[in-house]
Amino acid sequence: MTKDHHDDTDMTPAEVQDRIWELAKKIDICMFTTWDGERQRSRPLSARVHREEHAIYFLVDVEGHKNGEIERYPFVSLAWVDSGGHKYAVVSGKAKLSNDRGKITELWSDWDKAWWEDANDPDIRLITVTPEDGELWDSPNRAVSLAKMAFAAVTGATPDMGDNAKVDL
Repeated sequence: MTKDHHDDTDMTPAEVQDRIWELAKKIDICMFTTWDGERQRSRPLSARVHREEHAIYFLVDVEGHKNGEIERYPFVSLAWVDSGGHKYAVVSGKAKLSNDRGKITELWSDWDKAWWEDANDPDIRLITVTPEDGELWDSPNRAVSLAKMAFAAVTGATPDMGDNAKVDL
C-alpha cells in the first residue's frame, strides 16, 4: 500500500515493493544507519536479503557500537546505491540483535572468512531487520540521465528522471 507521498511513478505499489527487494538483493552492500540518542551513525554492511522470510540479515561482530544502539533504539535505515545505474533503495524497519547460531551457520559464506575463521566463531552475532517501509529511486542509466538533464537545461522543461515511490513493506 502506498503512503501519502507525491510518487513519481507509473508502477503499482506491488511493483515498487518487488523492485526494492530486487535492488537490495542485487546490490548487497548497504549503508546501515542506527541512532545513538544524539546522532545517526552509518556503516557499510553486507545484507542477506530474504524476502520470503520478510527479513534482511547481517552477520556482525559481538563488539561494535551498533549493537548497543540497536538494543536501545531498534529502528534502523538501510540504503542501497547502484550509482552507475542511478538506482537507489531505502528500507526502514526494526532491528534485533541475537546469537542465533543456527541462522548464523545457515547464512555463512566463504566471504565471511575475511572477518571470522568459520561460522562457529563465538564473536559472530546476527542482526535481523524486519522491513516496515521502503522508498525507491529507479532512474535510467547515467548516459540517459545526462541526456535528459541536458535536454531539460536547454528547453527549460523538468526532466523525467525515472521512478520514485514510497511503499509499506
